[in-house]
Amino acid sequence: MLPTSWRTALVTGASSGIGRALAVGLARRGLDLVVVARRANRLEELAEEVRTAHGRAAEVLAADLGDPDQRGPVEARLADPTRPVDVLVNSAGFGSQGRLATLGIDDEERQVQVNVLAVLRLTRAALPGMIERGTGAVVNVSSIAGHQPIPLWATYSASKAFVTTLSRAVQDELKSTGVRCLTVLPGFTRSEFHDHTGFERSLIPGPLWMESEAVAEAALDSLEQGRAEVVPGLHFRALALSSRLSPWAVTRRVLRVATRRMW
Repeated sequence: MLPTSWRTALVTGASSGIGRALAVGLARRGLDLVVVARRANRLEELAEEVRTAHGRAAEVLAADLGDPDQRGPVEARLADPTRPVDVLVNSAGFGSQGRLATLGIDDEERQVQVNVLAVLRLTRAALPGMIERGTGAVVNVSSIAGHQPIPLWATYSASKAFVTTLSRAVQDELKSTGVRCLTVLPGFTRSEFHDHTGFERSLIPGPLWMESEAVAEAALDSLEQGRAEVVPGLHFRALALSSRLSPWAVTRRVLRVATRRMW
């Protein structure tokens, strides 16, 4: 079980996919929510579900985390000592597919704003209060894509490498504070994420895909157990391990073969 002192969780990317599943899972475990995403209508639907099905309070905070002006109120909400947030879930993120030389630079920069800078700034906003209270957790949703540079997904894989490295370092910094930092590294997950990238799902065999709810449950189980990192799915754990151990020259050849049909 999660600590009974944890009462409120703020979840970004809560309008769909893993973020939504994490929000519902936290409500099911007894936490009130602050849900953050760009689509206010989706957040309102989620908030109503949380109130009706789980009897938890749900605050809607619509914001585009790629916009510093809209991100500011989310940072302020996390740092508000009168309304403490006990669990921060950084799940918002998106990817792009294609050769970096042909992709729009504004979209790539926005990807860095959402995937990297928002994670950094929201984590920084939440930690001081958690440390002062001696309890709390940050859950950062990274990806096994961050283990290696992936051609045609250069910005995305680099952004997730940042999230993983940041999270591991922060976890060590938090020792003896009572605050946790969990890194979640999913593999292929059925969600709207791939709809926006143009990724051809048929390239990946069906059994390799995971459902968002299964990823969320693995993450929350790991949070309850006080773990620092989780790769949901046995097959993805094996893939992540082999990716870490294989020389880059070998991995590079494998990635080029795997992405050949996309070039």
